[in-house]
Amino acid sequence: MLTSFLPLLIAIVFALGLVTIIAWLGVFLGPRRASPIKSENFECGNPASGDARERVNIKYFLVGILFLVFDIEAIFIYPWAIAFSDAIKNNSPISASVAFFAMLSFVAVMLVALIYAWRKGALEWGA
Repeated sequence: MLTSFLPLLIAIVFALGLVTIIAWLGVFLGPRRASPIKSENFECGNPASGDARERVNIKYFLVGILFLVFDIEAIFIYPWAIAFSDAIKNNSPISASVAFFAMLSFVAVMLVALIYAWRKGALEWGA
């Protein structure tokens, strides 16, 4: 039982050891010359402008959440494609038509969600 997990345990120990060694090398070999310029905050290489507590338009977050939702749901298409391929080759307990209509219903729900978001104005950036 435990011998089947031995390669995983070895990989985890190796990864943790490598991370520890690299972190300690950075501490010991890295430069330690602090200066006021290095201590300043910066935004993408530009000097900071404004306060960090400014109000941000909610559309920014809404577009970000919509992107994540549709991106994660697009990721689910890959495992379905594998299951559909197995179903076509008759290596799967589900039939190809069941897998096809499952994806068809999934895409239909995503299309309805996209149309709803579009009609509610969630995709309008400028307004």
